Amino acid sequence: MAAAALYDKDRGRAARPATVRLKILLGHLQGSAAPAIAAYPTSTAVVPSSVNPQKFQYTRDNDVLTLEQRQFYEDNGFLIIRKLVSDADIQRYRDKFERICRKEVEPPGIEIMKDVTIVKSAISPHENVTTKIQNFQNDEELFSYCTLPQIVKYVECFTGPNIMAMHTMLINKPPDSGKKTSRHPFHQDSHYFPFRPHNSIVCSWTAMEHIDRNNGCLVVLPGTHKGPLKPHDYPKWEGGNNIMYHGIQDYDLNQPRTHLVMEKGDTVFFHPLLIHGSGRNKTEGFRKAISCHFASSDCYYTDVKGTIQENIEKELQDFVEKKYGISDIQLKDVWKIRAKLVKGRIINL
Repeated sequence: MAAAALYDKDRGRAARPATVRLKILLGHLQGSAAPAIAAYPTSTAVVPSSVNPQKFQYTRDNDVLTLEQRQFYEDNGFLIIRKLVSDADIQRYRDKFERICRKEVEPPGIEIMKDVTIVKSAISPHENVTTKIQNFQNDEELFSYCTLPQIVKYVECFTGPNIMAMHTMLINKPPDSGKKTSRHPFHQDSHYFPFRPHNSIVCSWTAMEHIDRNNGCLVVLPGTHKGPLKPHDYPKWEGGNNIMYHGIQDYDLNQPRTHLVMEKGDTVFFHPLLIHGSGRNKTEGFRKAISCHFASSDCYYTDVKGTIQENIEKELQDFVEKKYGISDIQLKDVWKIRAKLVKGRIINL
C-alpha cells in the first residue's frame, strides 16, 4: 500500500497524506430577510458605465443586482452595498474577536497575526496586539458572517448557487507606529489562491466601523480585474513587511485609484484580480473589518509549481514545516482544508 490514497470522510474525496496530517493538527476533525439595499458604487475615479447586458462576464444572471449595478461591477471590479450587515451582528463579531484575543477561547485552526513592529511585544494578550485573525471557519459565531442571507444572496450573483467559503478574516488594522507597516501593499487576492477560474470567486468585505483615508480604508484601481494575475513579492519598505503581505511590483503608479470610504455595515464585493491595498492607519484607534472570499464549488484546484505563484507556496511550505513539522504540503492542500460549504453542494472544491 505504498501508494495507497487516504480517504477524507468529511469531504468525500481522496486526500494527500500530508493534508490529512495537517488537518488533524489544525483541529479540523471537530467537527431575517435582508432589507431593501441600494448599491452605492463610490465617488471618484471609476470607469464610466453604459449598460450592455450582452457582454456580462463577471456576474451571473440574477434578480438581485440591477443592470446598472452589474455593469458597474463589470467595468470596475467592485460594488459597495450600503448598510448590508446590522450593528447587532457586527457587535457579535467584535465581542468574539476580543474573547479570542484575550485567549478566553481558541477556535480550532484559527491563525492570529501581529504587526511586524509589535510581534515581539511583551504586552499581555489583548486586541491591541492582534492585527488579524484568519481561518475562523470552525468558529460558529464568526462564521455566521459567511452565511448571512443578505451576504449570500449577493455572493450568488458572482459565484452561482453552489458556494464555498474559502478564506475568512477579521482585520484589526493598528495605529501606525511611524514605520508605515500598517499599510497593505497593492495586490491581487488571486496571488494566494490555487483555484480557478477567477471569475467564479468574489470577496465580501464589511466595515465594522467608519473607515476613511485617516484610518486606512481600502484603495482600489478600478478596472484592473480585467488584466492578468501579476507577479507579487515583498515590497522594499524600510520599516519592514508583515508576513505574507506580498505586493505587485510593476503596477502603474499613475493609474487612477479610488479610496473606499465606508460606514459600519457597508460591504464591498470585489473580484480577486482587482488590484487593491490599504493605506496606513494615522489615527490612535484600531480599524476593524470582517471578510470572506467565496468561490463556486465547481472551481478547480491548480498546481502553482513553476508559476508566478510558486513563491507564496514556498513561503507557506516553510511556515507549515516550522509550525507543524510537515514538509510535503502543497498550496492547494491547505486551501482544501480551509474550504467550507455555505450553500448548494460540493462539486470540486
